[in-house]
Amino acid sequence: MDTRIQFRVDEETKRLAQQMAESQGRTLSDACRQLTEELAEQQRRALTHESWLSEQINAAFQGLESGTSEFVKHKEASLDMEARKEKIRNRANK
Repeated sequence: MDTRIQFRVDEETKRLAQQMAESQGRTLSDACRQLTEELAEQQRRALTHESWLSEQINAAFQGLESGTSEFVKHKEASLDMEARKEKIRNRANK
């Protein structure tokens, strides 16, 4: 079922927005619909990421509680992170 969205803007804003939309070969309604769909997709991605992050955090705490966590010394973690960053930099420079 489709939902109707209604909002108010001043006449000048509407006129300019319509001109821009028309110059792109679409209606102002089409442009507003596209923006709404893009915002919804961004929110879907954010929710998916939040869910994934919560799962990762819960798994880490479960490992800590069960005693199966593996702790890494700060220096070792820093060296590993620097190696990962360098690998990414090298990929970007190719």
